[in-house]
Amino acid sequence: MKLKLGIPKGSLQEASLQLFKRAGYEITVNPRSYFPHIDDEEIECMLIRAQEMARYVEDRVLDAGLTGKDWILENEADVVEIADLVYAKQTLGKVRWVLAVPENSSIRSVKDLEGKTIATELVRVTQNYLARNGVRAKVEFSWGATEVKPPVLADAIVEVTETGSSLRANGLRIVETLMESNTKFIANHMAWDDAAKRQKLETLIMLLKGAIEASGKVGLMMNVRRQDLDAVLGVLPALKRPTISDLTESDWVAVNTVIEEKTVREIIPRLKAANAQGIVEYPLNKIVM
Repeated sequence: MKLKLGIPKGSLQEASLQLFKRAGYEITVNPRSYFPHIDDEEIECMLIRAQEMARYVEDRVLDAGLTGKDWILENEADVVEIADLVYAKQTLGKVRWVLAVPENSSIRSVKDLEGKTIATELVRVTQNYLARNGVRAKVEFSWGATEVKPPVLADAIVEVTETGSSLRANGLRIVETLMESNTKFIANHMAWDDAAKRQKLETLIMLLKGAIEASGKVGLMMNVRRQDLDAVLGVLPALKRPTISDLTESDWVAVNTVIEEKTVREIIPRLKAANAQGIVEYPLNKIVM
């Protein structure tokens, strides 16, 4: 059994490779090849742009792949959406497709686009959005550098953004959000109905989700006298609840927990003040719920 897996090439590529690495899979990319090596003999990888991934999965060129909800809709692809993997190229979050215009534009809502020209990569989704709002406008496919097209080459754009910083840097103002999108793990119906491939996909998803869950978190373990345990537990914002284990000395316990990495510098001094000892911070690759 070989699972043919599509890895998104382009803006999501590095984030995807890092996610797989944290999940326990080493993928090595040769810059001259579209077929990366993965250290799992049951998987065969191929680099495909996210914009095309859903089409190739639907057509069974690939068994499964990672792409955005936006491109599934744009391709009107009939695929199985197995799981949400909420990560993006900069943040562990969703992206937005927004309608944007120059700062000094008179356009204030989608209704003001009647008879106007809009540039975007997401043509079908934009056309459907206009139709739902009863607006007739020209939607042109943009090959890139979409932010620089208004006001000379287009009246407005529909563009993807994580933070909005690129739009602001190009003097653009967000008017409305068309949709939110995040990475989806998809498969074609035949692969999903194959018992061996489904089991492989479910394992992959479990580990990838565990890697996402662990992002930005660290483990803490420490030794605590039983008489100080309540004070220490009062400091800890546990993922669920700390693990408490007996030590060989009956009046001592070991406490193990998971916290947000950004809170460590505030938590450790408070733990020390509550008489926790031997505090150890350690990195996490996966948290499997």
